[in-house]
Amino acid sequence: MQHRIIVLGAGYMGAIVAGRLAKRLHRDDVAITLVNAEPDFVERVRLHQLAVGRHLAPRPFGEMFAGTGVEPRLGRVTGVDVDHRTVAVTGVDGAAETLAYDTLVYALGSGWDDQGVPGVAEHAYELASRPGALRLRQRLAGLNAGQPVVVVGGGLTGLEAATEIAEARPDLAVALVTRGSLGDWLSDKGRGHLGKVFGKLRITVHEHAAVTRVEADRVSTSDGRAVPAAVTVWTTGFAVHPIARATALEVSGTGRIVVDDTMRSVSHPDVYAVGDAAMAMGPGDKPLRMSCASGTPAAWKAADAIAARLTGGKLPTGHIRYFNQCISLGRSDGLIQYVTADDRSVNAALTGRLAALYKELVCKGAVWGVANPTLGLPTRRHRVTRGATQTGAATGAATGSATAKTRTPA
Repeated sequence: MQHRIIVLGAGYMGAIVAGRLAKRLHRDDVAITLVNAEPDFVERVRLHQLAVGRHLAPRPFGEMFAGTGVEPRLGRVTGVDVDHRTVAVTGVDGAAETLAYDTLVYALGSGWDDQGVPGVAEHAYELASRPGALRLRQRLAGLNAGQPVVVVGGGLTGLEAATEIAEARPDLAVALVTRGSLGDWLSDKGRGHLGKVFGKLRITVHEHAAVTRVEADRVSTSDGRAVPAAVTVWTTGFAVHPIARATALEVSGTGRIVVDDTMRSVSHPDVYAVGDAAMAMGPGDKPLRMSCASGTPAAWKAADAIAARLTGGKLPTGHIRYFNQCISLGRSDGLIQYVTADDRSVNAALTGRLAALYKELVCKGAVWGVANPTLGLPTRRHRVTRGATQTGAATGAATGSATAKTRTPA
């Protein structure tokens, strides 16, 4: 009986785990199923580009994983039963099915977080998903010259969104609203360059402004400001998918799955979590932030740990650390802020066109890593040990194979 591995979510991290496992493990011994709600890979780090009308090449999973042994399964995850080792999925035809697993990799990621601010859900646009970016794209295309666009949130997503919109549509009045000061976590050099770019692009900045309400034509702040907005783009942070909180898994206060140093659930050893869904500790005993910078090495570690445990190999021991923060500031400018291992800015920073090229290479490298998750790995696939295979067989006797399912009308 094959050991059944199900990966939930085919963003950067889930796709990397699935591909890396396929290279690590012998096909006769494992069945790897990758469940995702969309049929092709979404370059999330480029969604601000999509929102202003730029074209992103489609990357169908069927082509990306052809010949690898990974089975892409199109469907929306509706529930996880970690006690019975099953996943509930609704397919594109609306039918419900139950998939059984021996090892589960939870990589459902995150979406936008309205933080309970009145009016956000009704009136604001988000950049945390492709459907959200496409809705914003349509709305921006319908704006007339001079109309105001307000980006709420001064983090990486907010900076990239504001500069991308201002560069692509210089006829619009773009503003950024942030709780702190512009780029207050950056080095002096980084803040200075950011200020110059915002000035060049004529982006108005409202600092130390907490948004308390969003309406169809404005945003209101706690200090009484009313900022005109024909379009409000909400980028104040991300919230993880709520499914994990509804399970018996140990989760953090924000619903992230608590994992050990190998990205394995501390409460359920047959479950691993990667990406935004995982609560893992990094350098300085600080939780790793939601980012590709920490998510990609975590995905490598999770895949290698699963393979090691199934084949009797050596567990990965390397520690995840940070090196830099990469920020695109439109298509022709950028900022690479170098940081300490625990993500604190240092004086060194790369700026301008060279930084833009650096960020572009990072983006291309990220998607290349998804399509080629086995860089540097040996070509020989390892056999699963008898004990691990028997675990799959024992569970399979009760619930069926990895692709076995029960279907009921939705």
